[in-house]
Amino acid sequence: MVRDQHSNGSSSTATTTTTAARNNNNAAAQNQNSIDSNLKTLSEFKKALLEEQKNGDQRIQELNNKIESTKIQIDEERTRLEDLRIVLKQINEQKDAEYAKFMELKKSLIEARNKIKTFDDKTGSAATSKLRKERYDIVNLSKALEHIEHDIQTKKLSKDEERKLVSRSKEIATKLHTLKIIHKKEDHYRNISSRYEILKTKINSIFDQKSEFGNKIGKLKASLDTLLNLRESLYEERRKEIHGIREIGAKLEMVETQLNAIEFRKSRMQYIQHRQRKQREGEERRASRYGATQERTKRNKENQERWNMLKEVALRKMSNGEKLTFDEMRLIFGDSGTTE
Repeated sequence: MVRDQHSNGSSSTATTTTTAARNNNNAAAQNQNSIDSNLKTLSEFKKALLEEQKNGDQRIQELNNKIESTKIQIDEERTRLEDLRIVLKQINEQKDAEYAKFMELKKSLIEARNKIKTFDDKTGSAATSKLRKERYDIVNLSKALEHIEHDIQTKKLSKDEERKLVSRSKEIATKLHTLKIIHKKEDHYRNISSRYEILKTKINSIFDQKSEFGNKIGKLKASLDTLLNLRESLYEERRKEIHGIREIGAKLEMVETQLNAIEFRKSRMQYIQHRQRKQREGEERRASRYGATQERTKRNKENQERWNMLKEVALRKMSNGEKLTFDEMRLIFGDSGTTE
């Protein structure tokens, strides 16, 4: 009767424990679902942030490559610009040297032309013009002068003829002298003019080269300015990307902190659930051991009764002189016990 009451009490306690455990399990399941939901949301957010961070790193690397390529172009353009400036400096030095000669020669040309003009003014422009027409007849005039002088020296002339020949000789001699002066001045002028034209052509060529290289330098500087602006815009874009990556890093750190907190909470709950489960299992094992002990006691008693009965049968057979089996001999001569 006592055993039955204890069994009923154990059953009631087990039922209460089971109900409480079921309620705890439901609450724990709800908490676990909430934690798992938050964990999933944060994990997906972390995954998106990591993907964004990866894309940002790729963009930064692409920008670094573009910046490096632009730097190489800038260095090349600067080298070309320096080479052009060196050439332009040489052209300017040549221009300065040749231009001084050119201006000196131009001055000489003007002086030569002024001398011719002054001479024309002195001799009279009409006479000078007539002499210039006769310039290429200077040989004939020289021959005529020689012929007259020869006639004066060799022929018998009257005073009037001699006077005319002398007058004619002086006239031709004056013409020849004037022509020689004109010839000398004009040859000098033509020589200077020829040198002036050659030097002028050279100076024009130098100025053309100066203009050409100046244009090249201007275009190259414009190209260099474009590259420098491009590099600066790439720098600015990279700064923005780096700032974005840092913001992502801060978000990742925050998410990681939350994930760690949730993981800690989850592990703490798992630990509590494990401890509660172990506690329940211990209570169940104690209840089970108690029931098993009762059952074992009952079985031992039943076994003992069966063993005594079998031993009594074996003793009766032995008393009657019947042949005993090995098990029957064990029953008679073995230790009495209640082993199952």
